[in-house]
Amino acid sequence: MSNGSILKRVEIIFTDYDKVNEIVDKAVKKSNTEIIGELLESGLRGRGGAGFPTAKKWEFTSKQVSEEKYVICNADEGEPGTFKDREILTQVPRKVFAGMAICGKVIGAKQGFIYLRGEYRYLLLNLEPELDAFNEYLKQIGQDFQIKIFMGSGAYICGEESALFESMEGKRGEPRNKPPYPTEAGYKNKPTVINNVETFVYALMICHLGAKKFKDLGTTDSRGSKVFSVSGDTPKPGIYELELGMSVEKFVDDFGDGDTKAVQVGGASGFCVPRKKFKDTIIGFEGVPTGGSMKLFNSSRSMFNVLRNYLDFFVEESCGQCTPCRVGCQQLLKGIEAVKKGEKPIAYLEQLLKLANTMKIASKCGLGQSVGNSFASIVNNFKEEMIY
Repeated sequence: MSNGSILKRVEIIFTDYDKVNEIVDKAVKKSNTEIIGELLESGLRGRGGAGFPTAKKWEFTSKQVSEEKYVICNADEGEPGTFKDREILTQVPRKVFAGMAICGKVIGAKQGFIYLRGEYRYLLLNLEPELDAFNEYLKQIGQDFQIKIFMGSGAYICGEESALFESMEGKRGEPRNKPPYPTEAGYKNKPTVINNVETFVYALMICHLGAKKFKDLGTTDSRGSKVFSVSGDTPKPGIYELELGMSVEKFVDDFGDGDTKAVQVGGASGFCVPRKKFKDTIIGFEGVPTGGSMKLFNSSRSMFNVLRNYLDFFVEESCGQCTPCRVGCQQLLKGIEAVKKGEKPIAYLEQLLKLANTMKIASKCGLGQSVGNSFASIVNNFKEEMIY
């Protein structure tokens, strides 16, 4: 372990809330090229986990020729252990709206939607008045852009962007084949920018603070800061904004309980980092990327139970569209249970690891492709707990 130094807290997401209108007023006076250039210079990448460069997404969509374009905020925060978007929408919702409005200006869209997780319906009580006031403000400054809220129905798969479009169009929430990509054919097959809640806020704040301040944080591959949802065996559960590029060791020094044996980075679809790898594992795009979930486990936890809970979740949430994911999730769950009961030899775990790797290659969308992340990292690092 290191010397126990406290990680530097960053204050970007939840600050300057009283300046949102002022930031928008200044941003809409800039050219689209200036805004895209600033985002590109900042190095901002999507904060939902995939990490696609935000400036490129906006630029690609802006170049599409279409009378209809859309801006969609993906607020379908369904990853286990992630609750930072809920906090952002509760504390600083106008920042999210403002980021969407700036994006609308850049790409030439007149309509924006917030796809809100079904379980977050209770947020509407505060969100709707805030949104009504912001839409009225946009009319007053002459920006032809309005935002509506679209409620999801509680399906994890609809966090995948193309399944989200299908849901919004009144269809079953299932992923589409790619290409085409959303920048060309997204919602209603029109050019669409879809970004995470946090990404829109950072885009707004980069317009306000400038690219340099954001770029000075983090690392070459992981610019800026990120909001983390910290939970599990920790004396400091909650929401924290920290620089990207820190080691898991430094994170554990700050948030661990002194007996942390593993950290699940990125929720059920992320990677489980064992104690022996804390020092050399970077939290960022050059190491283990994360949508925000950071779950700590101490020695009292059974990693077999943790993995079984994850697989239960994936079996339930798989849309069933493709065989690798639909059947694979079920077989992985049955397989580890059979090994645990002694019905299958320990060598069977190697067959299950091959299945998980096949799912990563053959599954249609990110759900099936990511199951192997937690499966392989837990099985490989805690094999003894899969048996005894």
